Amino acid sequence: MAGWWRALRHAPRRFPWPTNVLLYTGLYSAGDALQQRLRDRPADWRQTRCVATLAVTFHANFNYAWLRLLERALPGRAPRVVLTKVLCDQLFGGPITLSAFYVGMSILQEKDDIFLDLKQKFWNTYKTGLMYWPFVQLTNFSLVPIHWRTAYTGLHGFLWATFLCYSQQSGDGTLQSAFAFLHRKEADVGGSHPGN
Repeated sequence: MAGWWRALRHAPRRFPWPTNVLLYTGLYSAGDALQQRLRDRPADWRQTRCVATLAVTFHANFNYAWLRLLERALPGRAPRVVLTKVLCDQLFGGPITLSAFYVGMSILQEKDDIFLDLKQKFWNTYKTGLMYWPFVQLTNFSLVPIHWRTAYTGLHGFLWATFLCYSQQSGDGTLQSAFAFLHRKEADVGGSHPGN
């Protein structure tokens, strides 16, 4: 048992790319599965496969390379350096990954207009992301070792993917649409109890 744990603990140092990419992909795909569950829908494995395909072919690899590039260009953990990395991530990395998600999912789902979701939801989703990702990346760049950063992003990407997949399927990219859905769900649950 101790040998297994030791091997797992050292995997990101020995095999940083595959370990980070696989963890990120698994967490991103789980986010899609969770949003399906929250919507009380039967499992749509085709949808989850599309999310996993996009995560493993683009998102995880892009994040791995992007985070390493930021560290090489702006080494260190000084407050000014960390804030510059966060700013670069939000101005460049965020729009790239968000655009790739909406266009990539449209391609994988064989939609007629692969840019429609991007045109309709990009700005709302980007603004929503600005309320979440700067805080995640502030912690990431200041506290997390470089060999764990993609996995750490994937951990927070689990929540983001839950929101993002919901937005792509039913929402408009705003937190209000997600909260309205959750509020309706609570009302439905509350209204189904006997005596109400």
